[in-house]
Amino acid sequence: MMVLDSTSDASMRPILYAENLTKDYGRQRALSGFGLAVRPGEVVGILGPNGAGKSTALRSFLGFLKPTAGFAKIAGHDCWSDGVRARRYVSYLPGELRLYDSMTGRQLVAFLGKLRGETYGATIDALATKLEIDPDRRLTGMSSGMKRKVALLTVLLPNVPLMILDEPTNTLDPTMRDEFLEQLLMAKIAGKAVLFSSHVLQEVEAVCDRVLILRRGELVHEQDMAELRDARLIRGRLLNSNLSDLPFAVDDDGRFEYEYRGPAAELLPLLSRFPIEDLRIEPLGLAGIYKHWHGATA
Repeated sequence: MMVLDSTSDASMRPILYAENLTKDYGRQRALSGFGLAVRPGEVVGILGPNGAGKSTALRSFLGFLKPTAGFAKIAGHDCWSDGVRARRYVSYLPGELRLYDSMTGRQLVAFLGKLRGETYGATIDALATKLEIDPDRRLTGMSSGMKRKVALLTVLLPNVPLMILDEPTNTLDPTMRDEFLEQLLMAKIAGKAVLFSSHVLQEVEAVCDRVLILRRGELVHEQDMAELRDARLIRGRLLNSNLSDLPFAVDDDGRFEYEYRGPAAELLPLLSRFPIEDLRIEPLGLAGIYKHWHGATA
């Protein structure tokens, strides 16, 4: 069984590292000069619309695609030239599932665990209960959502330092999405690294330490989520729009929008200096940042 190294020095080394990772399909460039470092105990999200390069990046990390240029390594092993060893350190959930439908969920999990030299015993039942599935039911009789939960068992149970997930919450209902995100946070606490792609901004905001935004195969923005969680979006209206020395722009109706970054205790004293008629304060969130890179013309 693979044991995670808990030493402080090991915790500082990236479990996944990529540099100048590039992938061309003929004349079409799917990924361009992508760099990434993911460390133990870190959850990193990748955002972007279809065709942005998310799946290409994840498949390159698994050694399923040969890079046109650059490289990626997992635990020091090149993902392409030493892919078998690299994949020993990772559990992977693809966006499109291909499961052995003749098996039960328990049989599938046990079979894949055996390939790793692992047995899961009662932990299968404990996690299956949380995900609300019957592990002894055959996959051929399961809905797509139930199959997705079985696939999550195969990713969450292995004792590996890295999980790579491509659109993991597809077909899950809201309750199960929340449970899955809770499982990711537990994996983080246990020292695992998690890298996943998603179209759902709210789930990325909920669990990620960093978020990468891809656009047409290029990394265009990297966001530290702790910094973003401390930011606020302030919308309001002033009684008098003809004031000077305002920290925000005001339209003719006195309406304003202001991105505040700083201590929360200083926010209200700041706003109290102005004749505000209407006010709304909310977390800044990823929506505005994402829209900046993926608007109507992106």
